[in-house]
Amino acid sequence: MKRTVDLLVLSDVHLGTYGSNAKELLTYLESIEPREVILNGDIIDIWHFSKRSWPKYHTKVVQHVIKWISEGKKVTYITGNHDETMRRFAGFSVNNFSITNKLVLTLSDGKKAWFFHGDVFDVSMKHTRWIAKLGGFGYNILIFLNKVINWFSLKLSGKRVSFSKSIKDGVKSAVKKANNFEDTAAKIAADNDYDFVVCGHIHQPVIRDIETTKKTVTYLNSGDWIENLTALEYNNNNWSIFEFRKSELADIKVDYQLDDLNSSILFKKMIKEFEDDHLIHSN
Repeated sequence: MKRTVDLLVLSDVHLGTYGSNAKELLTYLESIEPREVILNGDIIDIWHFSKRSWPKYHTKVVQHVIKWISEGKKVTYITGNHDETMRRFAGFSVNNFSITNKLVLTLSDGKKAWFFHGDVFDVSMKHTRWIAKLGGFGYNILIFLNKVINWFSLKLSGKRVSFSKSIKDGVKSAVKKANNFEDTAAKIAADNDYDFVVCGHIHQPVIRDIETTKKTVTYLNSGDWIENLTALEYNNNNWSIFEFRKSELADIKVDYQLDDLNSSILFKKMIKEFEDDHLIHSN
């Protein structure tokens, strides 16, 4: 039986990249019945998008969201930086589906929640775009190598390792500290009399209260489906973080065959896509 969720918030799925855990995400989506859905940026990674890195489960995730829309569920797509191309369509709305850059909702308890992706506060995004894309490419390589290593690790010891997460957490912590990401978001939310501010972007799932000079604001981040495999759920006037790996859904084995990774071929494709994007130039 599917769980009912009043409001589901997903971000940073990065469909179209080798690191996206679309199989696990589909398992999660099939287990719930949301009344409303907010896709809070970087759902499709247009920066690194290629049909060569678009497996069938990526299509199935999109199809599942379309199914929700056809069933009458309200779905809002908030644009992020990896899908910034969609920002030109902000304001588009048809029936129960819309595209926007930010959203304010009055929740069932009467409190106001402000939703946006969060890249506006990222210092790395305020500088040249190619530097941010270069960092994303390096991270994709780490995720790819991590998948290969985990295939062997799970077979031999049944344990997962994540050196890519450790490295990225360190980098993103520095970015957060430089930006005062969470505190800045909370201050702006308080200035506008919002009770909640809900972001994505930094791939750090969290719910915490932040004191400002005007009021206490609850900052929330939905995490990602690259490494944390998390989402935000709002039910009965309460927020919670869904963690796939700590749920019973994790017992539904998603076995990545080494053949699925096609390691040498995929690595060559990643390099080719990087070159095609004009981030490096070969003589």
